[in-house]
Amino acid sequence: MAHPHVKAISEMEDASKLVDIIAESKSCYVRDNLSVHLHDSQIRLIKNIVKHSKPHHRKVRVRQYAKINEDKHFDLHLKLYLKKYKKLERLGLAEILDVEDLPYDVVLTDKGLEIFSQIEALEDEWASKVSCDIEALREMALNSFEYSYKFKKNQKYQF
Repeated sequence: MAHPHVKAISEMEDASKLVDIIAESKSCYVRDNLSVHLHDSQIRLIKNIVKHSKPHHRKVRVRQYAKINEDKHFDLHLKLYLKKYKKLERLGLAEILDVEDLPYDVVLTDKGLEIFSQIEALEDEWASKVSCDIEALREMALNSFEYSYKFKKNQKYQF
């Protein structure tokens, strides 16, 4: 007997619900096969650490923090913000650094880099198992990224 959701999904017309189902499937696959127990938000945080450590993204962060410091209207609650990173630090996956040009910086430890590699490998494995049409997804991403980019730009990348 087929799973009861197969019919509902096959008749679904809402693109955002389909995207949510795909994203949840990938997340569950990674979490189920990862060598350590991590929450979905911790996996996203690890990916963001890698993204934000790239030279271009770091320059943007430095520039945005400089604007925040000039403005004085925006009060960064550093202790509260770093709480999520401290959990990764306690797991030995990340290290919070004091740096001159930012209020803080976060890097992955060797163990964190190993877990990040596992995450990437598991995501690739998942994509091959679900017959992922990368060209269709790429086209969808190209057609949709402008909305989030414009929103973030209007928010001046401050959330």
